[in-house]
Amino acid sequence: MTRMELSSPAFRGRDRLPPRCARAGDNISPPLTWAGVPREASELALMCEGPDAPSGDGLLLWLVTGIDPRRTGLAAGNGDPGSHVHRNSFGEAGWGGPDASDGEPRPYVFRLYALPAPVSIPHDVSPDAAHTVLEEQSVDRCELVALY
Repeated sequence: MTRMELSSPAFRGRDRLPPRCARAGDNISPPLTWAGVPREASELALMCEGPDAPSGDGLLLWLVTGIDPRRTGLAAGNGDPGSHVHRNSFGEAGWGGPDASDGEPRPYVFRLYALPAPVSIPHDVSPDAAHTVLEEQSVDRCELVALY
């Protein structure tokens, strides 16, 4: 079985997220590409979180569900037509870039989930609740870590 892979032309795994993706920059999502989506996937979900947020709670930067499994990526600042964009931890729908105000680099984890059926997640969801639903229902997942 081919495993899914997630990458970005803007950064390598464990490298710095481009400044334009941060809240202090242009606050746009980075371009992402993926491969190896299993045939049984009827939709994809993409989540980005900062698990080491200074508050101690996970920070949900981005959650998009209902992505067409035939897609092979998303361009910078773009979602997928027909997908469902959820509210991030900043109370905004869509991408909410990191804001590492203390200057310490923190990890931000992008996860792509392959789901066998449409998933139902509330518009305002915590990172933990989203994890629970997506982990339980996914047939495969992959991740990419950036620092900021």
